[in-house]
Amino acid sequence: MSDDVYTSNVRIERIRGPIRRAFLPAEQEPVMFGVHSEIAAHYGVKPQDYPPTATTLDYVVAAAGG
Repeated sequence: MSDDVYTSNVRIERIRGPIRRAFLPAEQEPVMFGVHSEIAAHYGVKPQDYPPTATTLDYVVAAAGG
């Protein structure tokens, strides 16, 4: 087996409820994750409780599509 080429150093902070702040390599500012639309409904999050924010799933889909 070869040696590891890259280890991602990511830190996640839970803000409250589904809202999280991610510190990602090469990004100057943290990225916010949350819930929206059908995902919020699935987890029982009321739209008025949190602003609609992209989910981690949205980022995975975007990354895979790129």
